[in-house]
Amino acid sequence: MNSQQVVTKVRVNSAFKQLMSLHWWMATCYLILFIGGWFMSQLSREAPFRDSLYDFHKSIGVLTMALLTLRIFTLLRVWWRKYAKRLPKFTPAWIKNFLLHTTLYIFMWAVPVAGFLLSNSFKSNNVKFFGIVLPDIFPQSQAMVAVGRSMHFWFGYTFLALILLHTLIQWKVVKANWRRFTKFLQARFRKPRTN
Repeated sequence: MNSQQVVTKVRVNSAFKQLMSLHWWMATCYLILFIGGWFMSQLSREAPFRDSLYDFHKSIGVLTMALLTLRIFTLLRVWWRKYAKRLPKFTPAWIKNFLLHTTLYIFMWAVPVAGFLLSNSFKSNNVKFFGIVLPDIFPQSQAMVAVGRSMHFWFGYTFLALILLHTLIQWKVVKANWRRFTKFLQARFRKPRTN
């Protein structure tokens, strides 16, 4: 095995690559959660599939919490490798970026926790992960249902606003990834030529 193969293998397995992979998996989950949450809020209580949709929404919320935990550990590995020998330059741009990302991480945690508060307050053993009943984090309390609902709503829309801000700041990266994605789809689904 030559040195170029070794370098390529190290890059493929790097913690940073894992972090970016988690970033896109979580972005997909949050897209599903936001679209599903908006759709659920428009449904009447009599809709026959309403309960199933709520269970699916909660399952994706639990999945994002698990991915967030993995992402934080991966981020700590990346930071350790990056800053173990030399601390970052605390420029205004670095501080602004750090504060935005820290706030995003706080809301990645706060939105599903508020969802747990709402679900657990409303009914005990009400959160399932694709059919597996999860233990309650909060006690059942009718008085906390309105608090949980309000927190989940406002945290969710504040988080969405921060995601949009993050997207605007990273617009060049978003465009480059979109081009890559569309090229991938074109190559994948291009019809083979027949002679």
